[in-house]
Amino acid sequence: MLPYRRNIALLAAAQALLLTNGVMLVAINGLLGLQLAADKRLATLPITTYVIGAALAALPAAMFMKRHGRRSGFMLGSAFGIGGALLSAIAVYTGSFWLLCLGTVGAGIYNAFGQQYRFAAVDAAPADWTSKAISLTLAGGIAGGVIGPQLGTLTRELLEPTYLASYGALMAFAALAMLVASRLDIPALPSHEQQAAGRPFGEIARQPEFVVALLAAVCGYAAMNLLMTATPLAMDICGLPFADTALVLQWHVIGMFAPSFFTGDLIKRFGVLVVLLVGAALLLVCVGIALSGVSLMHFWWALFLLGVGWNFLFVGGTTLLTEICRPEEKAKVQGGNDFIVLGTQAITSFAAGLLVTDGGWATLNTLALPIVAVTALATFRLSVARRRSQ
Repeated sequence: MLPYRRNIALLAAAQALLLTNGVMLVAINGLLGLQLAADKRLATLPITTYVIGAALAALPAAMFMKRHGRRSGFMLGSAFGIGGALLSAIAVYTGSFWLLCLGTVGAGIYNAFGQQYRFAAVDAAPADWTSKAISLTLAGGIAGGVIGPQLGTLTRELLEPTYLASYGALMAFAALAMLVASRLDIPALPSHEQQAAGRPFGEIARQPEFVVALLAAVCGYAAMNLLMTATPLAMDICGLPFADTALVLQWHVIGMFAPSFFTGDLIKRFGVLVVLLVGAALLLVCVGIALSGVSLMHFWWALFLLGVGWNFLFVGGTTLLTEICRPEEKAKVQGGNDFIVLGTQAITSFAAGLLVTDGGWATLNTLALPIVAVTALATFRLSVARRRSQ
């Protein structure tokens, strides 16, 4: 196997383990938060603290890897995942809502390092393989989509109290991710690129391509977080069993990552901006379905299309982002981008709990529409500007 293909296979495996962790957390944290929180409006706070941990660690994680390399960074991130799962298990055992929130901060830090898997794939691959490398790495998330919800169902009541075994399983998966990361062989940046600062972040951020790349990621994650975070609560309120919730989340994550096998090829054939526009259109269809009913199939179709739309926006946005920065600027551009995206996730995941309990499922979905519209408009304007400049 060629060295870069081996590295991408390892990164895809690490992505699968990361997503198993993340999907399982989404499936159980809101319900556990509802069980432990004195104020039920705070039910999704453990998911919010997970995203806050990731947002705060995004830039430090990127800068750590610029200095110490991808392998060391990913192993450190996995260590935080193990620690976060351990704290969460103790929180379940003691019935402590606030310790659960602290534990998910550690899991979020693990996620911040894991967000760099897609950028590490770019470092490992030849220049003409960039979008393909990103897509194939993210495709590892399919396994997470299948395993995460099923693992949540299997371990939910395996030990007393409920969910204790679930967090034990997450510790084991984070440890396995550390082992996978230890096998990576991605060269560190040359010393002169480690020391160089490049252009100021503000100058880079003023480029139209950066704005569109950021909007695509923000839009995908904001819409997904509003809907996905609230889905277990909404389905519970609608009287649907946890097994149905696990099924919906499973297919949502498959929708997020299965297209990765061909998203890179679509970008090569039709261009990144076309793929971004299709992603935005899919999110509009998702909201339309979600607003039309609350049966199992309404939730299933809405969340599946939400996943596919997210994939097009995220892979497309990441590809666009890699085109606009110099090697010495990668860490701050990638870390800055992820900080803003994950910060948006933190806001939307917390808002999701308040909105679905106070405003209802329909209100939650309606609020996603302006975000999608702004992204589609900015992408269309950039597409027109590029055509005029040709």
